[in-house]
Amino acid sequence: MVHPGVVPGSAGGAVTAEFAVALPAVLALLAMLLAGAAAGMTQLRIEEGARAGARALARGEDPGAVERTVRTLAGGSAAASIAADGEWFSITVTDHVSGPLGASIPWTLTARASTRSEAPGTGAAGGTGNGGGLTDGKGNR
Repeated sequence: MVHPGVVPGSAGGAVTAEFAVALPAVLALLAMLLAGAAAGMTQLRIEEGARAGARALARGEDPGAVERTVRTLAGGSAAASIAADGEWFSITVTDHVSGPLGASIPWTLTARASTRSEAPGTGAAGGTGNGGGLTDGKGNR
């Protein structure tokens, strides 16, 4: 018996089966793309937080104010650690990727920024006699 609108020998049911097989793969690809985008956005936020924290340290702000600056820019879940080596400061900011896949995959992203102190009495701003300027990170010009 031939049904109206159906061509004998057509593969109408095969298209539905192929769609059902391909749909989970397409959704998995979309989920991975969204997780990658979330990771990229998180990395940008923590890099900006690290840069701002380094600038605040260079100005001589206290660690509490630096932590607030970093959390404002990088997000409330970001953690910052500060290290000092002579007149050089470095700040490392870490955070986990948010979102549904970020919670199931333990991605921890890190950003680090270093700067020389601009506070009076240290570095080029304090008049150390080296004329200021750029160095290689060890005080060498």
